[in-house]
Amino acid sequence: MTDGAADIVSAWAEWPLDKEIVISRVVDADRETAFAAWTDPAQIVQWFGPDGFQIESHEADIRAGGVWRFDMIAPDGTRFSNRMDFLRVEAPSLIEADHGRDVDDDPDRFRLLVTFDKQDNGKTVVTLRQMHPTPARRAVVIGFGAVEFGAQTLGKLAVHVAGETGDAAARG
Repeated sequence: MTDGAADIVSAWAEWPLDKEIVISRVVDADRETAFAAWTDPAQIVQWFGPDGFQIESHEADIRAGGVWRFDMIAPDGTRFSNRMDFLRVEAPSLIEADHGRDVDDDPDRFRLLVTFDKQDNGKTVVTLRQMHPTPARRAVVIGFGAVEFGAQTLGKLAVHVAGETGDAAARG
């Protein structure tokens, strides 16, 4: 006897879940404010990266076809070169980029998709999706803390946009 569940082919069956990392957070700001925090070169350097890290931006052209080259500087001074090549920037709903080290043909480069979903209460769900080149590379980045670092980054975004919303209300 069967309940029929084994006969159902999931829409996720062809999706490479073994290469993906997904991190999501609700932020207390409308999606235009959250989106602007990602696309305004003056804002993104204020909050991007894990706790304790600083950003030194070398070039920031955050639009489809543009590039953001930056160093992420750890609390101990270690510098990590980064480059995002933007594929799609659709205000205020999504950003898609290839993210890796600031070198050509980085074999560890991954696809990044950031979505901004409006909630009825004025808040926004920000979701980061990383699609790594292989399941093995995904395992490596999870092993060094990419999930925790991503959550910290979204936490810093949440603090930043809450301050931006408060500043706008105070000016307003």
